[in-house]
Amino acid sequence: MNGIDISSHQTGIDLHIVPCDFVIIKATQGIGYVNPDCDRAYQQAKQAGKCLGVYHYAGGGAAKAEAEYFLHHIKGYIGEAVLCLDWEREQNERFGADDFEWCSTWLDYVAERTGVKPLLYTSQAYMDKFSDIGDYGMWIAQYADNKATGYQQNPWNEGAYLCAVRQYSSHGRLDGYSGNLDLNKFYGDRIAWEKYAGKSYAVKPEASETISSEGVAPESSICNTNQSGSEIYIVKGGDSLSAIAAKYRTTYQKIAEDNGIMQPDLIYPGQRLLIKRDGFRGSNEQYYKIRSGDTLEGIAARFGRSRQELQMWNNIGNPNYILAGDTIRVG
Repeated sequence: MNGIDISSHQTGIDLHIVPCDFVIIKATQGIGYVNPDCDRAYQQAKQAGKCLGVYHYAGGGAAKAEAEYFLHHIKGYIGEAVLCLDWEREQNERFGADDFEWCSTWLDYVAERTGVKPLLYTSQAYMDKFSDIGDYGMWIAQYADNKATGYQQNPWNEGAYLCAVRQYSSHGRLDGYSGNLDLNKFYGDRIAWEKYAGKSYAVKPEASETISSEGVAPESSICNTNQSGSEIYIVKGGDSLSAIAAKYRTTYQKIAEDNGIMQPDLIYPGQRLLIKRDGFRGSNEQYYKIRSGDTLEGIAARFGRSRQELQMWNNIGNPNYILAGDTIRVG
């Protein structure tokens, strides 16, 4: 796939008309800068159906503090955008000093907090410093020259090393934009991109996510709200604590307290939340744990309900997107 990466230098770029399969947008730098055009560009690219990415430009401060700063500002994008760390010399006081340790700390922290493995951007001249960085994709910059160019099917020196994304020009010229653009090639399709973004977390099957034992009904049966025991819920992209609480007929304050969450507005895809059944409300409602192969239409018919009722009760936007292991209200 062909794509571009942009920053505030491209403020106002119209991503509806500039040809690209994906867009990676600068979000933050250090612990004091947010790209003022990031969200506008992100939402426009999303509306245009582009594959999405956001990156943090390392300032060389405390790695975990910079990672937390990045996560705080892009929390609404987690689960749908590829996350990236940009490691360059300019305005980076740790570049060349502890490259591996700093990047490893940042990448591991983001992966732990989100369940998403970020990409690491650096130049080809420095990629060997990160040969043992672990299971993180590489986004490598290497240019043949600074001549203006459009997308290239086979960029110079392609195949000399492995990477997930190759940035091969900073002087790209595309229809719909009059200035220079960074041009990139992603070595995969849209499905592969979405896996890098963490969308694989949407396929979390089977019912083994219950951690309790006593009184928890088997996956094929109804779960009543007055049962004892607890359940694990795995956060998905777009979730909020309030929405999860509503699904389980409890409060976001209760879930936050039970999980030691200090900032209820900061949860991440892949995060495991303990849902205590003693926090549930209502004793006459019926609940069902979704099994692999279920459809919302089929579940509704089984319990004598309409699909629309199940959507309304469970805040389900897309009736074709339900997850095995989730518990939904059916009556």
